[in-house]
Amino acid sequence: MEIVLTNDNFEQEVLKSDIPVLVDFFATWCGPCKMMMPLVEQVATDYEGKMKVATLDIDEVMELADEYNVMSVPTFKLFKGGEVAATFVGVMSDADFRTKIDENL
Repeated sequence: MEIVLTNDNFEQEVLKSDIPVLVDFFATWCGPCKMMMPLVEQVATDYEGKMKVATLDIDEVMELADEYNVMSVPTFKLFKGGEVAATFVGVMSDADFRTKIDENL
């Protein structure tokens, strides 16, 4: 299950999470973001219990996108213990996406 992030729940859902959190920084107008969405949804299901998956619309929560230096979308940041453990950007294959996640979990 994906979590929709806002200014109000970011700290609780991401920074204070007991398990790693993959945050998908996206925009509704972004074609590559739409291409990655089915994979992000599948990963959310496949990694349930090991990792949370959350989405953050950069147009709705600009302050957090700025704070985490999101320059292009989609940008994926894996948070562990409240810190960014990994960042990967752009469209990638299912295998590459899962490899990047697995290497950093």
